Amino acid sequence: MDWKALGYITSIVSVFFLGAIAWPERGDPAWHLPALVIGMAISIVGMGFRYKAHRDQKREIERAEAKADGASGRGPSSR
Repeated sequence: MDWKALGYITSIVSVFFLGAIAWPERGDPAWHLPALVIGMAISIVGMGFRYKAHRDQKREIERAEAKADGASGRGPSSR
């Protein structure tokens, strides 16, 4: 299981719950709604960037481990 992915999904869901609570009501300034939506979107996009960086780093580590195993003649690692 990829715990980081689960954490990011949980954070994304929480953004929607917090956004629902903060949703502007009638009489609130007109800029509240776009500010809320933009803030929610930026938060979700940021989590996506962090998860992509996590996946890239994980792939890089796996490649380095495979290369080290190949260079030592041990074959694939049992990690």
